[in-house]
Amino acid sequence: MHRPEIIDSPPTVSVRTVLISAVVLWAVYFLLITARGSLIGMDLDTDLLWRRGTVCATGVLVTLVLWFILRLFQARSRWIMMCVALIAALPGAVLVAQVNQMLFAPIQEKMEQKFAQERGISLRRDEAGNLFAEIPRPSGWDYAPPEDEDPDNPATITVTLQEAGDKGEQWLPLVDSALSRYYILLTWAALYLALLAISQARAAERREQQFRSAAKAAELRSLRYQVNPHFLFNTLNSLSALVITGKPDRAERMIQTISRFYRHSLAEDPTSDVPLNDEFDLQRLYLDIEAVRFPERLNCVFDLPDDLVDARVPGMILQPLVENSVKYAVSTVNRQITITVAAREEFDRLVLTVSDDGPGVPEGVKHGFGIGLANVRDRLEARFGPDIGLTSGPIPGGYQTEIRIPLTCHG
Repeated sequence: MHRPEIIDSPPTVSVRTVLISAVVLWAVYFLLITARGSLIGMDLDTDLLWRRGTVCATGVLVTLVLWFILRLFQARSRWIMMCVALIAALPGAVLVAQVNQMLFAPIQEKMEQKFAQERGISLRRDEAGNLFAEIPRPSGWDYAPPEDEDPDNPATITVTLQEAGDKGEQWLPLVDSALSRYYILLTWAALYLALLAISQARAAERREQQFRSAAKAAELRSLRYQVNPHFLFNTLNSLSALVITGKPDRAERMIQTISRFYRHSLAEDPTSDVPLNDEFDLQRLYLDIEAVRFPERLNCVFDLPDDLVDARVPGMILQPLVENSVKYAVSTVNRQITITVAAREEFDRLVLTVSDDGPGVPEGVKHGFGIGLANVRDRLEARFGPDIGLTSGPIPGGYQTEIRIPLTCHG
């Protein structure tokens, strides 16, 4: 018997998604830094671009390492993963900042001189490593020069930008660069956690749907199996009656027909739909069995249009209805009874009717009659939801039960 498999693999973000997100994030950073450099007058020369590209490539590798670390904790609570991201991103940011300083150190002085020249400023370092900026003195400015100012160049003002012995100032560029990369890595970590949350939500939805499908299949199977014992009980009673009344030929014919009926019905998955043509054939077999009991009283009419032979219905859905007609119409009178099983289409819905020209359902047996109808209704609602119709009652000259369900022709 086929059982639906419940997939319980832990949700995760695919490697492809992680790689694309990391590359896109650092590519955006590359474009923004390049645009910023152009705005402040830095040329788009190859020397700068390949260095920036190398820094961004390092950032991608550090991001992938951060992802690998976060994966180790993805089964933990969300706040633990956030703490891990805050801690693990810090050394990665420092590493990217160091790579950035190492690559740009050889051209740092060249970039500073160009920046200063464009603004009319002169930069120089003395032998001790102090950095000075010489700024032109504005005309008409009343200025008292200090004692150490160069008397040969009174038109400039000298400003000390960095002293060689100031170790704290030397670390400031690295700290500033690391903080900006730290923010980028945390941004990616937040994106990763969001993607992981989405993946977990989708996995939860899939599991819920699988459990719902499994429960629905179990319900359909249970309701379908209720039909078989009831039918078997009635046919065995009929077979016993034929044996007791000394009709072995008719009993043997009934046994063969019962065998064909069960071979046909048990071959199907109880939770799946069957073509309407197969369902009609199954009811023909059943009525053939009953015709052995009532050879003179049972007449059958089947009306199935050619364009509905492939319409799908739950297997043996008509069985209780046909069985009720035999039980409450054919077996209760001494005249010929016609049982009609018909199908038609109305407004994209499949309409199935089982009717007879018998006396209807006698008072006092409503309970037994209603069990079969309740089974049919429960099966239809389990399969199609509330979008079904089931009516049963007397009609002029007999009794009729009508089913209305969505028309489905491809399972």
